[in-house]
Amino acid sequence: MLAFVKAVASVFELLLPSRCAGCGRLDEPELRLRGLCPPCVSAIRQSVPASWYIAIPGTGTVVPAFAAGAYDGVLRAALLDYKERGRLCLRRELGGSLAVSVFGAVGRDGSSFVLVPVPSAPATRRARGHDPVSAMAVTAAGYLRATGLQVEVRVVLRQGRTVSDQSGLDIDARQANLSGALAVRRAALVRGRRVVIVDDIVTTGATATEAARALTHAGAVVIGIACVAGTVRRHPAASADLCDTAVAG
Repeated sequence: MLAFVKAVASVFELLLPSRCAGCGRLDEPELRLRGLCPPCVSAIRQSVPASWYIAIPGTGTVVPAFAAGAYDGVLRAALLDYKERGRLCLRRELGGSLAVSVFGAVGRDGSSFVLVPVPSAPATRRARGHDPVSAMAVTAAGYLRATGLQVEVRVVLRQGRTVSDQSGLDIDARQANLSGALAVRRAALVRGRRVVIVDDIVTTGATATEAARALTHAGAVVIGIACVAGTVRRHPAASADLCDTAVAG
């Protein structure tokens, strides 16, 4: 009986946590609804966004990309709690950040498009027990439709082959690791459609580039890339390069 009570309490804590995912503050009513205290909600909403460009391999096309904030502080803590610890109530706020990124990525480039989430590896998805990026995409689409935009979510990207763990790999190694790794299932769902690729975190650009290649090859028109958070790295060309995490999660 005690084990059952503990199990129920654990599930309740995941769905309606009693501590703030950002600062660890305990037992405030707001935490049961959002998983974040008001100051941490404000911190996320006041994050400084970043924009950059990604070239689609083999096309000569460059598309805009956008992150709602840097991958640190409250935003980083919230993403980790949501992804790795299954605090699903955080999807509301993080989905809002993703919606902001989509706005930034598409600009005035139309009112009708499809959000395509970057996939996690099947083993990672099973271990987590949920698909965090796809779920955030659905939440973001709801916010975007409320503004009058015509937005759909299509989960069509999949891993076409196994990739190595990206941890510790430099930019060139990540690109080599991911080259040709993604494929599009049910290409008819995106063929000829305007597409925004969405992800949670960006660190080197390899996954976003590979996703853009696969979607373009399937006949989609990639118009932008959006993520919740990114890591800014300065390069000799004095450009801010933001790149994404591994497909493996």
